[in-house]
Amino acid sequence: MYIPKQFEEVNIDVMHELIRAHPLATLVTHSASGLNANHIPLHLTGSPAPFGTLRGHIARANPLCGEIAGGVEALAVFHGPEAYVTPSWYPTKAETGKVVPTWNYAVVHACGALRTIDDAAWLRAQLEALTRQSESELPEPWSVSDAPAEYVAQLSDAIVGIEMVIAKLLGKWKVSQNQPIKNQIGVVAGLRTRENSAAEAMAVLMQARQDNAR
Repeated sequence: MYIPKQFEEVNIDVMHELIRAHPLATLVTHSASGLNANHIPLHLTGSPAPFGTLRGHIARANPLCGEIAGGVEALAVFHGPEAYVTPSWYPTKAETGKVVPTWNYAVVHACGALRTIDDAAWLRAQLEALTRQSESELPEPWSVSDAPAEYVAQLSDAIVGIEMVIAKLLGKWKVSQNQPIKNQIGVVAGLRTRENSAAEAMAVLMQARQDNAR
């Protein structure tokens, strides 16, 4: 991933926060037929230091099972807030006209060896951990034990665990840091006029960055 210095995020806690908030990963591997991408929610644990471990599960019928059985290098991409930025939000548009559209986004790339784990106890623990994380903000959280045990066992037989100990973690926060502060403020204000969740999420992310820079 190309990361200009001004957009580079090196704080591991910040990158971990994005992964936990947006756990649906684009998991990229190299198969016999070429590059392969699967979209899989992954649960992050903080150990081993410094980057942690990603765990999830896939269908036993997924060809990925055979491709990674012995362990292969993989890339997990986590997408955070993103939004289109129109130059009309820049005060400098009226001053010089030297502005163009862009796209703001935050993204994390996690790299490491991906392997399968075919163990019922491990899989049950992974399912419960991912469910707790996903249900934590709901008023009546669902848990794995709410479903009949026979039903859970039947479905569990059809899946296999996957695990990646993260060897490299890259973060890119492209949130208008290359613009003068008045343009950054203009973008936040403009995003908030869009009245949609994606634009608001980017406005919140940008505002936090501006506040921390002061």
